[in-house]
Amino acid sequence: MIEFHDVSKTFAGRPAASHLNLHFAEGAFSVLIGTSGSGKSTTLKMINRLVEHDSGTIRFAGEEIRSLPVLELRRRMGYAIQSIGLFPHWTVAQNIATVLQLEKWSRGKINERVDELMALLGLDASLRDRYPHQLSGGQQQRVGVARALAANPQVLLMDEPFGALDPVTRGALQAEMSRIHRILGRTIVLVTHDIDEALRLADRLIL
Repeated sequence: MIEFHDVSKTFAGRPAASHLNLHFAEGAFSVLIGTSGSGKSTTLKMINRLVEHDSGTIRFAGEEIRSLPVLELRRRMGYAIQSIGLFPHWTVAQNIATVLQLEKWSRGKINERVDELMALLGLDASLRDRYPHQLSGGQQQRVGVARALAANPQVLLMDEPFGALDPVTRGALQAEMSRIHRILGRTIVLVTHDIDEALRLADRLIL
């Protein structure tokens, strides 16, 4: 599904990734683990071209990623991050529907998809019209994951998505992601520095 061939990246002369050769299998829950500053987030961002690699080749579904328009590539990949990044003045439903509106889905289809994702992520329907500041940290993160999954991406990229949560909420969301992976069979690539989280979630662990 995603392949790195001899990929390197430097920032101001300092290597962030050196001669990487990686394979993320289709349908697998792959976890990339490493200490802070080890280049794991850079590796993830090179997949959807938030960071451009300096050398080597990255292929997605058999295609060299630089042969694809950036927006097309990113629309095929959901992206969830630790800081969540919800729009504060938009409701839960509006935040989940962000990509769907950009893709000009009909209002009826958007409403159906939002309801479907809220149910999948364990978000009560009563939260639909609430704003991010009215939600708990765990609920906000669920909304962020729902938004990342909204347009049925082929791949879900997750960068330390549960790092800011308390241990109980973090454990609940880890279990939720394992359940979602079993249901959807989606290819997931998650970055973490937490070995316990990695062992709990990974089909394939990449050090």
